[in-house]
Amino acid sequence: MLYRKMGKTTVDVSILGFGAMRLPMVGAKGEMDSFDPKIPIDEEEATRIVEYNVEHGVNYFDTAYVYHAGKSETFLGKALQKYRSKVHIATKLPTWNVEKREDLDRFFNEQLEKLRTDYIDFYLIHGIGKSTWEKMKGLGVLEFLDKLRADGRIRYPGFSFHDDLKVFKEIVDAYDWGMCMVQHNYYDQVYQAGTEGVAYAASKGLGVVVMEPMRGGKLVGKIPTGVQALWDSAETKRSPVEWALRWVWNNGDVATVLSGTSALAQTIENVKLAENGLPDSLSPEELALIDKVRMEYRKKLKVDCTGCGYCMPCPSDVNIPQNFSMYNDTYMFDNTLDISRVLYNEMFPPNQRASACTECLECEELCPQKIEISKHLKDVHKRLGKEEKQ
Repeated sequence: MLYRKMGKTTVDVSILGFGAMRLPMVGAKGEMDSFDPKIPIDEEEATRIVEYNVEHGVNYFDTAYVYHAGKSETFLGKALQKYRSKVHIATKLPTWNVEKREDLDRFFNEQLEKLRTDYIDFYLIHGIGKSTWEKMKGLGVLEFLDKLRADGRIRYPGFSFHDDLKVFKEIVDAYDWGMCMVQHNYYDQVYQAGTEGVAYAASKGLGVVVMEPMRGGKLVGKIPTGVQALWDSAETKRSPVEWALRWVWNNGDVATVLSGTSALAQTIENVKLAENGLPDSLSPEELALIDKVRMEYRKKLKVDCTGCGYCMPCPSDVNIPQNFSMYNDTYMFDNTLDISRVLYNEMFPPNQRASACTECLECEELCPQKIEISKHLKDVHKRLGKEEKQ
């Protein structure tokens, strides 16, 4: 395993980190099942995955209060208990659940208990943008972080981010952060913080943790024909997973990359790939090829959804990410329109279809990607609904 310095901190972190947002689940049928509190984590398989990571040098483990409907922290605390001195644990304050100053203490103390630890290495304000940043400042979150750091209950404060570059720089400059977490991949080079934001944070001494290196699996699942042809043209053959991870690791400003594996085979593959994740290790020709792949994807994608699930649950029960996934598939992949229409009209419950949207706009307030969800759900139903005639 390779390691990099986490910014100005004294910590060396493995370049591959483990994200506990998409753990294996018992009887899971789809990617959004992790947000269903009735579906349990497959603790036996998930423990194997965690232990394999630790035994092969992964030392950065990321979770959050809301992951797996509140169960991720509890599982990870149990799985890492015997490894506590060997690993760095990161978790996040659930900003959308905080209404008063007392909530900060209540959530933090609950998280310590769930994680079975008396300190947290990296404690992040979760998913902040302009409005949540102002709200949290008003509730005294910076003074709260100072207190936690002073009494040793956290080692380094940080934040995860979803907004534009200007807001990102303002937040970076506003406090003595130890690290930040941003969405970054070869598709999202100029999205949210983007490559410029990564460089800016690193220049200010922040350790940079990358989430969504494969865009929630969208860059490595079903590969469009045109994209596969580009990958096949490379002189050095690599899997889509390797191309995605190597692109992020190529940037020396990145400390670690989170991979939320839900199967041991994925973990084994990622750990192996991390052996070659050196900065500046891709050739100019390889970087040019990756940029061609990015442009090929951008020609096809209709809705810029990563399937993160922050829009869920919908008050009307619409399965927003699954609707967008089926819709995008009809444009990005060959011979999927008829299949998606069958799934939408025959297999999808009516209350979960795009047509059930009431335009309450609650989802749009929560969406990290700032997608006009209600507008695009109308497009989904127009394309996939029975009444469409083509």
